Amino acid sequence: MTIKESKTINTFIISIISAFLLTMFILPLLYGISGSLKSKEQLSSLNHSPIPQSQKKFNYNGKDCEIFLVPQEDGSKVPLAIVKKGRDKSVFVDPKNPKAGEITWNGKWRNLESEWTTDFQFVNYKKGWVAVNFLRLFKNTLFYAIITTFGTLFSSTLVAYGFSRFRFPGRSQFFLILIATIVLPSAVTLIPVYTIFYKIGWVGTWLPLIVPHFFANAYNVFLLRQFMLGIPKEMDEAARIDGCGPIATLYKVILPQCIPSVISVGLFHFFWAWNDYFNPLLYLAGHPEKYPISIGLSTFSNMYSTETHLVQAVSMIACVVPFIIFVVAQKFFMEGVVVSGVEK
Repeated sequence: MTIKESKTINTFIISIISAFLLTMFILPLLYGISGSLKSKEQLSSLNHSPIPQSQKKFNYNGKDCEIFLVPQEDGSKVPLAIVKKGRDKSVFVDPKNPKAGEITWNGKWRNLESEWTTDFQFVNYKKGWVAVNFLRLFKNTLFYAIITTFGTLFSSTLVAYGFSRFRFPGRSQFFLILIATIVLPSAVTLIPVYTIFYKIGWVGTWLPLIVPHFFANAYNVFLLRQFMLGIPKEMDEAARIDGCGPIATLYKVILPQCIPSVISVGLFHFFWAWNDYFNPLLYLAGHPEKYPISIGLSTFSNMYSTETHLVQAVSMIACVVPFIIFVVAQKFFMEGVVVSGVEK
């Protein structure tokens, strides 16, 4: 086997494995889309096809009759509409030629194979939208995600800029303390933080969900700082010679070089805020008019546990905005994940 053939085989194997992993990854999404396009009857039927299908019916004398594949003497199966169901024999009619009259067939109709037709239930999305009042949930979630993303980027960028470009007493110790907060379990600070917000009257408002994000996040500060450290300090000196102060240097020199990392941090936080469940549940309890999508979907799922198709439809609608944002910004997102510096 030549080297070229060996590389071709390796590439083929890697492609097969990658395709398999990708399929397994998107399988739950495809299942959710399939479930959202089925009716309640389709989900509970014996037909387990991933494509939404309903049993074919034929209107005979004002009555919708189910169509079954009825075996004939020659071994073939003919689609016939059942008019009268019996235990050992049933009456059928040919949908293609109903004028030919009724046909009596000896056998148990329950053992017959049904004839199915594709039947997408797009109305599920309209019903779910109205039932859950999705527009209100969408506005609340978008407001929460956008405001906190702005606060996170604004504060984290300033803190990362300070740790990466300035020298001051205790800089290493302060940064170490900041990074140490990453491993601090949220359960440890949950009760004290909630007590503080309760004492100052913020519980039941957006403030405890928004204000903390304007005081930076250790994880985001670390990512931005590492990216800024790869920017040559000579650029700061050149900006200083041109008359730029520290703030002007940040916004005219540093930030344009950090676009990939800034977008990555923004996407990470936006997706987190979009899916945040615990914090809104904790601080907005008893105020359904302020619920985001995560709480609204949970409440809707509990109230309509038997309406699985509607729950799936609303869940698919909730995924549209994050999916669009990720597709549009995926180039910068992939560049920002590897915070190894910038090209000189």
